[in-house]
Amino acid sequence: MEREHEGVKLFTHRERQTLDIITKVYRQQRSHFRSGDARESIPDRIVSVNKPYVRPIVRGKEVKSVEFGAKCNNILVDGISFIEKLSFNAFNEGTRLAHSIKMHKRLFGVKAKRIGGDTSYAGNANRELCTKNGIQTSFVQKGKRAKEM
Repeated sequence: MEREHEGVKLFTHRERQTLDIITKVYRQQRSHFRSGDARESIPDRIVSVNKPYVRPIVRGKEVKSVEFGAKCNNILVDGISFIEKLSFNAFNEGTRLAHSIKMHKRLFGVKAKRIGGDTSYAGNANRELCTKNGIQTSFVQKGKRAKEM
């Protein structure tokens, strides 16, 4: 229709955006079907026409294996939470520790002295970074646990 009525405004801006999203979904699905691999990952897969920025994030939990919505990495200082990174795409929080330390220094003008985090933050690179900068951590010790007596 657009080709036949060139120069005539057929759609509002919102309708044009929705049509573009639907076209992208169609192309993603056609490509996925043609690949023949049902487990193939589709980069930037659109799962909602009304909210095309929302991405599925595989969590591997028992009840819900996939979650939707934003993923957030926070810095908590004296009970106040600062957002270090907010994204609708999946990311590994453990790789954000160096950025969080820099953000703390920039916000407060002093180096962080103590850091707490779950196991995703306790990788070797983060342990070395904290040791090098004299930062105490709450990371669980590596290695086998001693037998209890």
